[in-house]
Amino acid sequence: MKLYRIGDITNLTGLSADTLRYYEKIGLLPRVSRTASGIRQYQERDISRLRFIQRAQKMNFSLAEIGDLLQMREDPQHARDEIRELTRNKLAEVEKQLKELDTLRKELRLLVNLCRGSSDGCPIIENIDGADQPG
Repeated sequence: MKLYRIGDITNLTGLSADTLRYYEKIGLLPRVSRTASGIRQYQERDISRLRFIQRAQKMNFSLAEIGDLLQMREDPQHARDEIRELTRNKLAEVEKQLKELDTLRKELRLLVNLCRGSSDGCPIIENIDGADQPG
């Protein structure tokens, strides 16, 4: 069985050594075995788990949610409904964010067009200034 040191893992995953230690501290990674002198020795299963964490982060899951997913990963047949519900909720969050971003994009386009057509000052600054005032 091949063992990896923390520097190997940072090179393979792009994660920092601090991040690896943090994941171990909060339980996303099980306690990593150590040499007699205390040097961490990672195994292939640790790398697989780290790649799972990275993929889940790209899907916008929080570290707490990833912890839940990792537990479900151990017994996926019994956790299927929970995984589906967690993923459905994440999809709803992403769709809400997309809707908000679309609204923001439309507002920004409007401001850019207003600025282009204005000969007095900058409507972009005036609109941002007025955003905090009660209307």
